[in-house]
Amino acid sequence: MNAYEQYMKEISQPMRTELTEAGFKELTSTEAVDEFIHSAEGTSLVVVNSVCGCAAGLARPAVRESLNNSKKPDNLVTVFAGQDREATSRMREYFVGIEPSSPSMAIMKDGKVLHFIPREEIEDHEVEEIVSNLTQAYNEHC
Repeated sequence: MNAYEQYMKEISQPMRTELTEAGFKELTSTEAVDEFIHSAEGTSLVVVNSVCGCAAGLARPAVRESLNNSKKPDNLVTVFAGQDREATSRMREYFVGIEPSSPSMAIMKDGKVLHFIPREEIEDHEVEEIVSNLTQAYNEHC
């Protein structure tokens, strides 16, 4: 690992921890993504994490708050765009027909996306709007 990669790993660790402390499992390899997709039972919330400001100020806080909903996904997983590149790229292969977006969130079941929230529905929105988007999706799909 070069100095830049080490620096970015250190910088991104609190951003990872914010989700893992909320119960998310990190998928850091293509194998982990494939295994998860093929073995997950029930619904899953997949968060494509990012170092950008809208991930820090909007996406991660909204995701954590949304988990207070009475209905929520059975599985919580995350990939980190720009950090775990191969894992993120593999997860995006399962987002069939959806343009890459970071940060973003997907509700999945049986390897299929049921609901997707791209960056455009995160950036310049209020946390409450994103929470509402997520909880409506949970209520419909979970």
